[in-house]
Amino acid sequence: MSTTGNTTRRIPLIPLIRPVIDDTVKQRVLEVLDSGYLTEGAVTRDFEENVRRFVGAGHAMAVPSCTVGLEIALRAFGVGPGHEVIVPDYTYPATASVVNIVGALPVVVDVDPETMLVDYDALERAITPHTRAILPVSLFGNPLDYERLDDIRTRYGVYVIEDAACALGAAHAGTRAGAACDAAVFSFHPRKFITTGEGGMVTTNSAEHAAWMDAYKHFGLTASTPREAATFTTIGTNAKLSDILAAVGLAQMERIDELLARRLALAARYTELLDGMPGVTMPRTTPGGTHSYQTYCIHIDRRDHIMAALRAQGVEAQIGTYALHRQPAFANPATCRLSGPMPGSRQAADHCLALPLYHHMTDDDQRHVVRTLAEAMRTA
Repeated sequence: MSTTGNTTRRIPLIPLIRPVIDDTVKQRVLEVLDSGYLTEGAVTRDFEENVRRFVGAGHAMAVPSCTVGLEIALRAFGVGPGHEVIVPDYTYPATASVVNIVGALPVVVDVDPETMLVDYDALERAITPHTRAILPVSLFGNPLDYERLDDIRTRYGVYVIEDAACALGAAHAGTRAGAACDAAVFSFHPRKFITTGEGGMVTTNSAEHAAWMDAYKHFGLTASTPREAATFTTIGTNAKLSDILAAVGLAQMERIDELLARRLALAARYTELLDGMPGVTMPRTTPGGTHSYQTYCIHIDRRDHIMAALRAQGVEAQIGTYALHRQPAFANPATCRLSGPMPGSRQAADHCLALPLYHHMTDDDQRHVVRTLAEAMRTA
């Protein structure tokens, strides 16, 4: 327990996530602070290059958040007023909000209730002559079917911009998230196993679009020239990521194989412990895919009741994410079009439960979570 003023706050015994902030991370941040160069610079460049190499993309641009990155990517591919962008219903609201921000219309389609990823058949049915792009989400680290998306892209002449917020390390048919679509955007929020506190990264294989995005995020500056000779050839904004934040992510990226392997081992241990538990259903990984388990989810009945019971015992469980069609922000048909009923999304929104998963979680921690879950389900 901790006390601030007159407020007493319960500290979870087992948190949902705990970032890996070791002495190396702290030292890297101190080095930046001591350098006196605190804005975006060489450390951010190194961070971008580490992510680019790991993902296998041609280019990577660091941004202040995944949301900003999605906005910039949409602008780079010419998405704006008069266009439609197809998004899944079961996702964090930012996925659809950025479409409105650039002046386009989000068209919301259902998800597969087993994978919780976009329903590809529903996606195809929603395509119109106004569709400029599709914005699928590799939710919780479950990879998209990139071969199916590439087929859709080719047949309909649309762009595919992947909301890969949770998918660093995920792959499908040997291709990692971030390297398969026209562009992809990752998040480095503290819920992610590689974090910068706040931050994101846009990846693409298009040199032309990468150059546009890099200029746009630097006020429209299109050449690395001395300040006196700077040339601003387009309208831009300030979407830089400071060296301070990049230092945190860079130190973690240098350990990403280790951090990812540990995460996969913890996920496998959960699957083993939960195997055969009555009332628990596991979401399905995309066939041919490698899940990165940014979030370890299960499907259960009476999810909210069980989640409250877990929290009462110090286990910080959480819902998966949101069904957009239930949110007031997307209720106006003039600014958002719902394409068909959303049974898959409702199923996911009502039954998906995220369990704690973090690098230093022990076997005893995981057994405690599973025991607490079993008890909560017996008394639900």
